[in-house]
Amino acid sequence: MRYNLIFNILGLIAKYIGVMFIIPIIACFLLKENCGYIYLITGIIALLAGFLFSLNKAPQKDIDNIKKSESLTIVFFAWVLFALICSIPYLFYDFSITNAIFEGMSGVTTTGATIIKDFSLYPKSLYFFRSLTQWFGGMGIIVLFIAVLPKISVAGRQMFYAEIPAPTEDKATPRIRYTASWLWGLYLTFTAVETIILKYLGLDLYDAIVTSLSTTATGGFSPMSDSIMGYNNMPVTVCILIFMYIAGINYILIYRGLKNKKITQFFKSEEFRAYTGIIIFLSLLLALSLFINSNYEFKHALLNSAFEIVATMTSTGFAADNYINWDAASKVILFLAFFTGGCATSTSGGVKIIRWVFVAKYLKRELNKIIHPQGVYPIKLEGGIINNDTASQMIVFVIFYLVIFALGAFLIILIENNTTIALSASASAIGNIGPGFSQIGPMGDFDSLHFITKWIIILLMLIGRLEIIPFLAILNKDLWKN
Repeated sequence: MRYNLIFNILGLIAKYIGVMFIIPIIACFLLKENCGYIYLITGIIALLAGFLFSLNKAPQKDIDNIKKSESLTIVFFAWVLFALICSIPYLFYDFSITNAIFEGMSGVTTTGATIIKDFSLYPKSLYFFRSLTQWFGGMGIIVLFIAVLPKISVAGRQMFYAEIPAPTEDKATPRIRYTASWLWGLYLTFTAVETIILKYLGLDLYDAIVTSLSTTATGGFSPMSDSIMGYNNMPVTVCILIFMYIAGINYILIYRGLKNKKITQFFKSEEFRAYTGIIIFLSLLLALSLFINSNYEFKHALLNSAFEIVATMTSTGFAADNYINWDAASKVILFLAFFTGGCATSTSGGVKIIRWVFVAKYLKRELNKIIHPQGVYPIKLEGGIINNDTASQMIVFVIFYLVIFALGAFLIILIENNTTIALSASASAIGNIGPGFSQIGPMGDFDSLHFITKWIIILLMLIGRLEIIPFLAILNKDLWKN
């Protein structure tokens, strides 16, 4: 492990994080709020940290020959650094250190869980900043820096796949910097288009921008205390639903579909078909449950069901209805969506649909082998045969995901003595979804939880955003050998 190399790249990242604070400073000016100094001070702190980390210069040849273990370490600590820097502005509003880090980590990991009780206490610029942290965290801070930093252009390949781990090495272009650039191009385009549509549908420009930043990032922070329900605007709800659905699709698949101008490109993807099919199935099942058990009008039930299923599966966490008031059966159906996730190489959290498709095929193969033990049943995924190493990695990922969820829930239930909070908080945090059930529901907050519970959730949010692998890697003592 070359520590000077790690600190050098972390220093570069910290400097660019510092430059990003120009955006909230401009927002304070445009909103005519006297708070620009908060983001100026935070930006200066980030720049100073960057210069300190970069004092021991690493040779360019070392950066070009970065090892996988080093890239995993950089990705892990880059997210920790990003979250800590983004926590600083909350301290100016009398947040405790724990609450500030909670809100900062929730933002950069695009979780959307909040400790804010009264939304009237804080200026608009703070809610803009929260959504901005989600927007930069959504596509991935490392992916952004690979696109803009020439110093890590060669090393970008290792960092790119450490940042966006996927079951298959699905490359849209041969050059990583080019890939990262068009990923961000699509990301920016979707954000701009949604902002324009929301403005046309009746939202003011501020709400349109803040909501679009959170939607595209599948983050869920809203300037409204009642989330999307607070707008009471059906066309706005439908628009956000559509863009959440798009944000949960594999961005490489979107790129190929747009490039080839063939909508059939999408339906050739097993993951896309499964993603869309699960959304339709769970939405109809949930709508039927609300219609029968909660006396909803079917049209109203269908819209709310589709919105909440998509918001949960894509880990956005927006709410068009207060599902805490739903019947038990409907809550169970929604809870199932906590464990699905969106597509690989999307901004969604969770296990990801492609892994569940693989698990289903793996189970089918094992059942076939029981009947025909001598048979050979290769598993095909997206047109290719999955080798044993990749298969093992996906199985291990799902196992570790469920184990960490269970461990988190167990620790939280010991502290909070509430099963509903423990299960939903752990599933929501590791899936980067945001709200849970009971008092941490979509119209609630996490402030009343014990501070130890908050730190458990902070760690789960980070693990979920990193898709477990970098976290597990840093626990291996061999990683730290010089």
